[in-house]
Amino acid sequence: MPKHLVLLAGWGLGIAPLEALAAALGKALPDFSLQLQPLPDLTAQDGAAVIAQLDQQLPKGCWLIGWSLGGMLATALAAQRQTACAGLITYASNPCFVARESWPHAMPQATFNAFRQLCHQDLGAGVKRFALLCSQGALQPRQLSRQLQDMAVLTDAGSALAGLDLLAELDNRAAIRHFAGRQLHVLAEADALLAPEAAALLQGLNPQAQVELLGQSHASVLAEPQLLAQRLSAFIQGGADA
Repeated sequence: MPKHLVLLAGWGLGIAPLEALAAALGKALPDFSLQLQPLPDLTAQDGAAVIAQLDQQLPKGCWLIGWSLGGMLATALAAQRQTACAGLITYASNPCFVARESWPHAMPQATFNAFRQLCHQDLGAGVKRFALLCSQGALQPRQLSRQLQDMAVLTDAGSALAGLDLLAELDNRAAIRHFAGRQLHVLAEADALLAPEAAALLQGLNPQAQVELLGQSHASVLAEPQLLAQRLSAFIQGGADA
């Protein structure tokens, strides 16, 4: 079994929100090496180019674990690699971030457009709004929101908008259907950015995939790392039904 885990970051906050989860996974899986992977430069690149860049950067045969946008990229890369991917795990990651006619449990297009415009006009306000949404549903949302804002790595609207455009572009429904390896998709129970009702639709894409609700908020990777690490490590170590 491959012994390398790659954790892919989400939009705007870098790898810092994943550090506690990585530490917990390291304790639970001492025989595994871990790699925290920031998003590549997203400006002037479409989804295919970003995935190709990640394919060059990340070792073959590793586990791909991603949060939010990182989970979407991990899913696309796993489907491309197939047997060269040990397994796929996503947290708070929707096959389609923006709602489509055949995928309603996602962010409405009008809401996405308004948020994109906010980031274009006032990036600081956009990051604050994003942190608030990520922390909704958590046991201590204000504290979590402040932590997330302090972790923000966005310094210019161009890179922020490029990431948002990538979120809107990606459609991983076919990737989830066609990835033949083990996959676990975990959604939060009170996620303000991804309705838990999406779980049933997600399960319908691939009956062999495991889809579960665990954790409270979109940012449970930071707020509840021990809980997530326990489930993720059990899946990694277990068989098909773990």
